[in-house]
Amino acid sequence: MPLAFYSPAPAGPFHNQTNITMSMVDSFEKIHVEIFPNTKSGSAYVAAEIAQLIKQKQSTGEKCVLGLATGSTPISMYVELVRLHREDGLSFKNVVSFNLDEYFPIERSARQSYWSFMHRHLFDHVDIDPANIHLPNGNLTKEQAKQHCAEYEQKIDEAGGIDLQVLGIGNNGHIGFNEPGSSIFSKTRIINLDNNTRTANAKEFSNIAKVPRLALTMGISTIMKSKRILLMAWGNKAAIIAKSVEGNVTEQIPASILQQHNNCTFVVDELAASELTRFKSPWLTGDIQWSPAIIKRAVVNLALKLEKPVLSLTTHDYNENGLGDLLVEKGDAYEINLQVFYLLRDSITGWPGGKPNTNIPSHPERSIPFPKRCVIFSPHPDDDIISMGGTFMRLHDQGHDVHVAYQTSGNIAVTDEFVTRFIDFAVGFQQMFDMDNEKSRQILAEARKFLSTKQLHQIDTPEIRSIKGLIRRCEAKATCKYVGLKDENIHFQNLPFYETGTIDKKPMGEEDVRLTIELLSKIKPQQVFCAGDLADPHGTHKVCLDVVFESLRRLKAAGEEWVNDCWVWLYKGAWQEWDIADIEMAIPMSPDQVIKKRYGIFIHQSQKDSVPFQGTDSREFWQRAEERNGNTANLYALLGLTKYAAMEAFVRWHY
Repeated sequence: MPLAFYSPAPAGPFHNQTNITMSMVDSFEKIHVEIFPNTKSGSAYVAAEIAQLIKQKQSTGEKCVLGLATGSTPISMYVELVRLHREDGLSFKNVVSFNLDEYFPIERSARQSYWSFMHRHLFDHVDIDPANIHLPNGNLTKEQAKQHCAEYEQKIDEAGGIDLQVLGIGNNGHIGFNEPGSSIFSKTRIINLDNNTRTANAKEFSNIAKVPRLALTMGISTIMKSKRILLMAWGNKAAIIAKSVEGNVTEQIPASILQQHNNCTFVVDELAASELTRFKSPWLTGDIQWSPAIIKRAVVNLALKLEKPVLSLTTHDYNENGLGDLLVEKGDAYEINLQVFYLLRDSITGWPGGKPNTNIPSHPERSIPFPKRCVIFSPHPDDDIISMGGTFMRLHDQGHDVHVAYQTSGNIAVTDEFVTRFIDFAVGFQQMFDMDNEKSRQILAEARKFLSTKQLHQIDTPEIRSIKGLIRRCEAKATCKYVGLKDENIHFQNLPFYETGTIDKKPMGEEDVRLTIELLSKIKPQQVFCAGDLADPHGTHKVCLDVVFESLRRLKAAGEEWVNDCWVWLYKGAWQEWDIADIEMAIPMSPDQVIKKRYGIFIHQSQKDSVPFQGTDSREFWQRAEERNGNTANLYALLGLTKYAAMEAFVRWHY
């Protein structure tokens, strides 16, 4: 199932390949859901509906009242609306906009304000009348804000209500800033932000302490009055999407209240849809084709639900848990158990590059060629050791020609204190050995002066960004040396899309692809490892993945013969792990190997103790990695396989 997430995008919405009748799906899904293969196609769908509504209103001389959202989710949709304006002549002159929310207190000129966000991503690029733009004002006193909220409601009513409301969704189910517990009758108001929401948004403010604790938001009742609602969700939102669409209506999950709206659609990508019953348990939604992958998922889920080893499942267990049809089609329960047990067993290997001088058809990797040329693509300078450090070491120790390609500099994740510390070291080093340190002393003085007056979200000078990049480059190089790599096998790509100096990155560009094609063509690897973790909170992993995929597609289309013998394995980053039913290669680790990996992660001192961009998880990276790897090993053990200290997991991408 996860392989579909990385397939080339078809033109229209994604529809499940199994024979599921929508009437059965509707019995689970209480909100209409449109599923697309990726963010771009889903965003284009939403933008097209908005454009159609704008034109329809224009044809009758009416205003089009839009409710707009902020955050990373709608950015691609705004990009498409701007394109439609520039290339297709879509006019916004009849559009009246009302934004959902705003931080409080915050100045409109602050980069983190939603006023700045909307102008940066949409309003400055289209012909909307500034008088028709409405956002909650976060630069008021509390007393003024209360009156302002009442007036905001009145303005929406005077505009005739919202014709189409665009929403995102938080991991806790919030819509707008309506946190869990918000009343279904709530209107525009000041609200306390949930700590999880503040943590998730800390990336915009450098650290959570600077994230406002309050916000202004439209209420749930305000949102529910909209004539049409489109909620968008991409990537790591699968759990909350399933709860909102299939669960009970509850104020503890504000998005679930949308089940009571008569014209609401959720627009999601395949990853965000993956926890819906039609994908997670398709056998419950109608007749399906029982492929080995579907059988494995069904039996693994059953075993984990009943807390039984796979080989202990009985006919009664199957019949009592909706899998009677599988028995009808495939026969004896124990034979099915064996089939799945062997699939799980065969995914475990201590030879990630293939075992030499053997012929094991069921092994995840080929035994030949051996040794292999391997490239590990690491989006940030520490993803290689954090996400697949044990596998990285095994590949090198077993004699493979391992290369690491660090795709970005990672410079924005270095604190300012580290800069002055390292320049100070350079000055002292030169002085210690009677070297001319006039230039380094000048750089240190300039850095201290700049950093002492640096404003929140002010972009660092090119010199400081370069120093931060150097700090991370030295840490990455030290990690490679710790593993045993030679200098010529360490590659720093510094892909241009990343080098903005801010959290906001550019889209994938031609130069990013050119640099990657150049590296791949030079090495001609038989194995490539990439970060398939789309839950990266600020999107770098996703762009890095797209760059590698696009490069390999172009190389294959160009007829490069070595590409036909190149297998691609996807690992997950620090944020989550593959579903155990999807894992195709699991690399076990001993307690000593776990400790050795931990020490490798410790080399990245600039990322230790305080994680600059932590998402909703405040733990250090080594802690997350060990818990995730240990949990994977525990799940295999619960299913009746050998108990290891930890496991690193991979899924193969076919192209």
